[in-house]
Amino acid sequence: MGPPLGRQDATRSGRRAVRNSDAADALSMTMTTLGIIGAGNIGSQVARAAVGQGYDVVIANSRDPRTLDDLVAELGPRARAATAEEAARAADVAVVAVPFHAYRDVPVEPLAGKIVLDTNNYYWERDGHVDALDRGDATSSGLLQEHLRASKVAKAFNHIQAPHITTDGTPAGTPGRRALATSSDFPEAAAWVERFYDELGFDTVDTSPLAESWRVERDRPAYVARQDADELRANLARAPRTI
Repeated sequence: MGPPLGRQDATRSGRRAVRNSDAADALSMTMTTLGIIGAGNIGSQVARAAVGQGYDVVIANSRDPRTLDDLVAELGPRARAATAEEAARAADVAVVAVPFHAYRDVPVEPLAGKIVLDTNNYYWERDGHVDALDRGDATSSGLLQEHLRASKVAKAFNHIQAPHITTDGTPAGTPGRRALATSSDFPEAAAWVERFYDELGFDTVDTSPLAESWRVERDRPAYVARQDADELRANLARAPRTI
């Protein structure tokens, strides 16, 4: 069993934790472009969901942007393909959806001062063993935050299967509405994720600070489970620190 949650969590309809809703509202009026670095299952689905909510999307993969022509055609006029550097520069908010082992390739300077959503999970079978993660001394999102020291990293979308991002959302107040977790060391980043989740049809449980992000990673009770906010809180509370 892991230690108690580091900060009281809340749903969008009744958040009691430290928050910065004024900052999130300001961001909602001014931040319209998502720069998505990684165009795999999660990155592509976040792009589809964002375009559906009226966001502009600049999306990159590790190859030539022209390899994304079909995806961009599907997404429509609000989307364009770019390099990772270009997507980072264009972003008002960025989404990192590359495999964990590639996190050091994420551009640093163009993301300074920006909110960065980290969708990654550590899979040692794919990423190779990282001793600090295996021991529970660090988190994958914490390592990304160390890499992006001037950015505001928030864990998001790492514990939902990609297809469900665009199919499981329901209006606010729907009984049993699915909930997703976020965590960050920056209240404005967690508040932005909360607002974005709500736009896509999900409640939020805030597990900040970022050091608590392990609670929704692979093989824990909350990982890829369909759960409402109360169920998610319970699953977070009983998560083991190491697996």
